[in-house]
Amino acid sequence: QVQLIESGGGLVQAGDSLRLSCAASGHIFSSYVLGWFRQAPGKDSDLVSTIRWSGGSPWYAEPVKGRFTISRDNAKNLVYLQMNSLKPEDTGVYSCAVDTSGRGVFGSWGQGTQVTVSS
Repeated sequence: QVQLIESGGGLVQAGDSLRLSCAASGHIFSSYVLGWFRQAPGKDSDLVSTIRWSGGSPWYAEPVKGRFTISRDNAKNLVYLQMNSLKPEDTGVYSCAVDTSGRGVFGSWGQGTQVTVSS
């Protein structure tokens, strides 16, 4: 079973950057897909970005395209989310999760890290 722990959140101003980290432990197969989710206050979690552990093209939700970059360090079992040009609407709890089946069903959620962007 995979365990995930997020870090790197904080309070920033609009236009600033943050880099989130997701540390994974347990056995991770190359076929697994790691995803970053965002839950804004009072709303459901939305999928922000995904990356396959073996590499390949990442996926981004439209609102973050061109501003966020997902990457991974297989040797360190880390997945990063570099967030640039942050906007107040990027505020939320960011969590990482893993899709082990390839069917778009994510589990093994981390506890999340809070990102607050002030205007």
